[in-house]
This record gives sequence, structure tokens and C-alpha cells, in this order.
Amino acid sequence: MSFPLLTATAALPALGAVATAAVPAARRTAAKWLALLVSVGTLALAAIQLVRFEPGGARYQLTESHSWIKDFGVRYELGVDGIGVALIGLTALLIPFIIAAGWHDADPLETNSSRWRPTQGFFALILAVEAMVVLSFEATDVFLFYILFEAMLIPMYFLIGGFGDRAHAQGDEAAATQRSYAAVKFLLYNLVGGLIMLAAVIGLYVVAGSFSLSEIAEARASGSLDMATNTERLLFLGFFFAFAVKAPLWPLHTWLPNAMGEATAPVAVLITAVVDKVGTFAMLRFCLQLFPEASKWATPVIVVLAVISIIYGALLAVGQRDIKRLVAYASISHFGFIIMGIFAMTSQGQSGATLYMINHGISTAALMLVAGFLISRRGSRLISDYGGVQKVAPVLAGTFLIGGLATLSLPGLAPFVSEFLVLVGTFSRYPVAGVVATLGIVLAALYVLVLYQRTMTGPVKAEVQGMPDLKVRELLVVAPLIALLIFLGVYPKPLTDIVNPAVRQTMSDVQKKDPNPVVEAAK
Repeated sequence: MSFPLLTATAALPALGAVATAAVPAARRTAAKWLALLVSVGTLALAAIQLVRFEPGGARYQLTESHSWIKDFGVRYELGVDGIGVALIGLTALLIPFIIAAGWHDADPLETNSSRWRPTQGFFALILAVEAMVVLSFEATDVFLFYILFEAMLIPMYFLIGGFGDRAHAQGDEAAATQRSYAAVKFLLYNLVGGLIMLAAVIGLYVVAGSFSLSEIAEARASGSLDMATNTERLLFLGFFFAFAVKAPLWPLHTWLPNAMGEATAPVAVLITAVVDKVGTFAMLRFCLQLFPEASKWATPVIVVLAVISIIYGALLAVGQRDIKRLVAYASISHFGFIIMGIFAMTSQGQSGATLYMINHGISTAALMLVAGFLISRRGSRLISDYGGVQKVAPVLAGTFLIGGLATLSLPGLAPFVSEFLVLVGTFSRYPVAGVVATLGIVLAALYVLVLYQRTMTGPVKAEVQGMPDLKVRELLVVAPLIALLIFLGVYPKPLTDIVNPAVRQTMSDVQKKDPNPVVEAAK
């Protein structure tokens, strides 16, 4: 039996979470280092996956299949395609930076040193989320995916509600109430989506007699599985609703600004750069593959909702006074681009959407983590409390600017390539949606540059006069992300080579071909 690489990549952070939680309370530093080493080990296993994956090979590779709940036809089936292996790489890459950035986020507060925050629990929960997200990208059994899709809500709930923004004092009852509200709202929204998906999962089993993606695909190809039109549409809506909540898509997005605003900056990155990608990934893997006809039927409405998300998120980001909520609304706008690219049903759109998932994860991590370092120095999330930071902390201001420029998709930085492909792919099939969506780019430039101007330029406010610049640990967190944004902005080929074959297979699932270019005859 070959080495179960996919299981090992998910099992290592899961076991690391247990080991980290078991570290004695007095040895907080040991728990941190253990969590960091486990995350680096997981990154190494993810790198091995990327090396062993053959872009031109079988659709699902490194597969594992074992009987799990035999009476119900549930199997422990794993496999990765180009999209899954790329997102596993993104997850494994970001977790060490999230842990390093949150190094002191669960330490006892100096203002009340007698009160301890469970440091070991904080880092154990992060590793637990990583394990579930990685396994969800690997799962090719629908029921197994559903279990993971729901289970990851539990550690995220405690990370949001139990470890709030350190800009608020631990004993602040108002801040604790806001954290609890954000955590409960996150949980309820996603639980409702998950319950609707559960009904659809059961319905799928009744119709198909299997939870296995490969078996359902074979049954479709052979003609032995023929879903009634209305049945397929209802099942599609059940799956899509849950994924749209997770993504998040307007109007199911309202939990995200609360969750990101009240969470620590590293946990906010975990939410939007890692966990939320499960929703958009699942749209490609499950919605389009299991319900191709229903996906095409719903496409016009979904594209409209995606365009609304793009404009709505960008407009609300422009008007924000809170730095973290601004980044949250910007992410809603970016997820609109991703979903629009997926349902444009063109190879450029879906390749761009997949790249956008990865590039958005890196750019949002860079911007949010630097914002977290900034907020921890001043103790405030309000934009109006800053000014002139670039004069006292030029390195912090410079990295903040690059992260912001990546967020607005400046040419030469990674998100530009993906956003350009999404717009090209959308315009070739839905030109009106493509044109309207470009307004999101203009608004992105507005909210990013205004944010930088108000926080970093102008007279130095008294409260930031003595603000220290980035420390070595903080530079080690931010510098690799900035370097990766530049590298992938200039040379995205390593990613496109991996994801493009998977995109072609998805296009084949829905039996769509790229529109022929319109060439006007010479007069």
C-alpha cells in the first residue's frame, strides 16, 4: 500500500491540535512553537502533493478509498484535482504566517495579568481548522465533505467568540458582547446553510444511490442516472445556498463583517483567506459537477448576484470607518468576482476564479496582518485615530501600501492576473455584467487609496508619534507574502499549469465551450 499522503496532510495538523492543547498551561511558548512546527510540517506535505501531482494526468490523483459507513454507502474517499491541490497549498502556506502573526494574541493582557487566556487552545483551534479545511479540499465523497463542512464551524466559533480583537480590554463587557454576537451570527448563518445542504445531500443519495463523486459521474456518463429537471434544480439550490453563505455571496454575507471585525487579525485571515474558500471551491467541485444542467439554468441569476456583491461590497468599503470591516467588505466584493468567474462558464473565467481564490488569500493575508500589527500598536480600529504613520514607521506603511495595491489589483501584483481573466471570461459571454463589474475596480482604488491616505500620510498624530516600526517576527510574516504577490503577478504560469486542466474538465462537465470571438467584417 502506498503512503496515504492526503490523509497524512490532514492528520498532521489534527494530531498537532491535540498535542498543542495538551501542553501544560504554564508552557505557553512551547505550545506556540509546537503549533508552528506542525504547520511547517503540513506545508512540507502539501509541497510534496504539488510535486507528485501531474497536471496532465487523471482528474483525481493520490486517491484513497476505504469503506466507512457501509450500510449507508458512505466511504472515506479522497482525491485531489488541480484546483484542490492548489488550495491545499494556499492553506498550508498561510497557516504558519497566521500562527506567527498571532504569537501574542492569546497571551495574558498586561493590564490584567492575573487573568489568563488559554494560549494552547487558541493555537490548537487554528490547527484543527487547518485539518478540516485540507480534508474538505481532498474529499470526493459528498457525505464526508458535508461532515467536514459543518465540523469546521465549531473551532471557528470559539476562535471568534473566545479570542476577540485585543484592541478591546479583556474585561470590557461591551466588547465581549460584540464578540459573542459575531460568533453566534457566524454559527447560525452557516448552520442554516448546512442544514439545507443536508437535506440536499440526503436527496442526492435517494436519487443517485451513492455519495461518491466518481460513481455518480460514471452513472451520468453511462446514462443510468437521469435526474428529473425539477429534482436536479432543487438539489442544486440546496448545495448552492450553503456554499453561497460560506463564500459569502450577497445577500447572505452579513455575518462576515461582524466576524472579521471582532476576531483577531490572524483569525480574520483564517476566515476569509482559508475557510471561505471552501464555499467557492465547492461550487466548482459539487455544483457544476453533480448538477450541470441546473448550474446552467441558475447561471443568469447567480451572475447578477455576483455583480451586486462586487459593487455592494466595494461601496460599503468606501464608507467604512473601521479598518478591519473595510477589508471585510472588500473581501465580499472580491468573492463576487470569484463567483462571477465560476458561473461565467468560460475557461478564462473559471481559471481566473481559481487563481483569484489563491491570490485573494495571499493579498488579504498581507493587508489584514499588517493592519493587525498597526491596530495592536495604537489600540484602535478606527481610521480617524491614525495619521502620518509613514513618517514614524515607514516599513509598516510600505508593506501596508503593497498589500493595499494588491487588493485593488494593481498590474504587476498577483490579483491583477486573476481579476483580468475573470473580466475577460465574463465579458465574452455576459458583456453587460462584465462592464458593470469593472466599476468594482474603480471603487477598489478609491477605498484602498483613501484608507492609505488617512492612516499613513498627513501630519503625525500625537497618539502615533512613538509608534515602533515592524519587528523582526512581523517582517518574517509579511515579507514572504509580499514577495509571493510580486512573483505570481509577474509569472503566474506555475499556477495556471496546475489549474487549467481541472478547469477544462469542469467545462466538459457542464458541456460548455468558450464563445467564438466576434470579428467584424472589413468594410
